[in-house]
Amino acid sequence: MSTVFIGTSEFAAAVLEHLARSEAQRPSLVLTRRDSLRGRGRRLTPPPVAERARELGIPVEQPASVNDPQARALIAQAGQSPDGGTAGGAEGRQTVVVCAYGALIKEPLLSEHEILNVHPSLLPRWRGAAPIERAIMAGDEQTGVSIIRLTAGLDSGPVCLAGVEPIRAEDTYGSLAGRLQELGGELIVRALNERPPFAEQPYEGVTYAEKIGPEDRLLDPGRPAVELERVVRALHPHIVARVALADGTLLGVHRAAVCDDADAEAPARAGAGTGSAGVRADRGRLLLDCSPGVLELLEVQPPGGRAMDAAAYLRGHGAPGRR
Repeated sequence: MSTVFIGTSEFAAAVLEHLARSEAQRPSLVLTRRDSLRGRGRRLTPPPVAERARELGIPVEQPASVNDPQARALIAQAGQSPDGGTAGGAEGRQTVVVCAYGALIKEPLLSEHEILNVHPSLLPRWRGAAPIERAIMAGDEQTGVSIIRLTAGLDSGPVCLAGVEPIRAEDTYGSLAGRLQELGGELIVRALNERPPFAEQPYEGVTYAEKIGPEDRLLDPGRPAVELERVVRALHPHIVARVALADGTLLGVHRAAVCDDADAEAPARAGAGTGSAGVRADRGRLLLDCSPGVLELLEVQPPGGRAMDAAAYLRGHGAPGRR
């Protein structure tokens, strides 16, 4: 059997590179999503997996859906030898590796090939779309990567390998994802080479990592400062948390820290529970009064502008207004 890779994101691109470096498991074909409009200029841009596959010299296709008959035919024909036969295994049957593709894989594709999924959590915790973000938001002390056989259920297939990765106090999505993609790449190569047995996931401990929505990005001062600091880290640098100023402006927040000094805490204690909490300036600092605690906004980004430290923002925009 030859290997076919299906993925989209930067995380998936890093896993693809691990497979490409392994002699036995180098994919013969990569499938990914179509180009999309990205960035402030809204330019049509290929997904990271497409760019990486081309750099690696691996054929890449971008079908509307991998479940379409044409895409399924491409997968079945991958690795075909010059005489029209197939490389190893039953005719047309491949090993398919899926990582962060961003769309459901359905029957009959699910049954046509052996499909392994690289999922960045310790299943059954954090099944779903945003496992890295949700693990940081929840204050988990560790996470990891699981290699599963893909089934019709949401990340509920049996597991053949898993690796643990601690979540550090300073971890952002970017730093943690960087370590997890390396771990995921190592584990999927091992899984393909060693073929460890699969074990069903336990019923206990199932949680779901829902896709990050606009409400997840907004820093709610009615929540504890320690929780909001985790939200900022979980959404940096790819999504970015936001806070609402008194005039309705949504200010992006790239870095933040829980205040532990009495001077910063005093106004928050006085106004706790009154509904008056908000962003304020204090001696060149931007502070968000929370319930409880105070969050210092260290690096922010005004709408349409660039990221900057709080002092630079205050010099250019002045103190946040009040309603």
